[in-house]
Amino acid sequence: MTSSLYLNTLSTDMLLPFGMISPQWIWAALAIIFALIEVFTFGLTTVWFAIAAVVMVFLSLFKIPLPVQIIIFLVISSLLLIFTRPIAVKKLKVGKEKTNVDSLIGKHVPVIKTISEFEHGEVKLNGLVWAARSDNNTEIAVGTKCEVLRVEGVQLIVKPLETVEVSS
Repeated sequence: MTSSLYLNTLSTDMLLPFGMISPQWIWAALAIIFALIEVFTFGLTTVWFAIAAVVMVFLSLFKIPLPVQIIIFLVISSLLLIFTRPIAVKKLKVGKEKTNVDSLIGKHVPVIKTISEFEHGEVKLNGLVWAARSDNNTEIAVGTKCEVLRVEGVQLIVKPLETVEVSS
């Protein structure tokens, strides 16, 4: 009789068979562990588990059975990971460092050697001369201002800027 009473209390109040540990402390410890992992990796992955563990600290006060608590934790973590991580990654621009080459895209450059369909021309950007090619293989004359569309190898792919003619 006492062993069945002990087993009933074991399922609600004890987490580990070797002693009484409150689920709130386990969830708090997991929140700290997940937060520390996030601090050292900054991959925006374990932060969602840390948030879910903090929520579980408060939910565990309602004496919810441990297996149900674990399921709730997994559901909260999954929902946070699926729905909020893409927004956070976009806002924080995690893993999106512009390299020197990427920073050239969108810059305006003057043509210093004619770009033709069959020959590469040259443009000047930041004091350096770059080999250049037209985006649609059209000829671009010397002195034309162009916009850098992309970088292919050591060549800039450019297109002429739209010029607005002003009538006098």
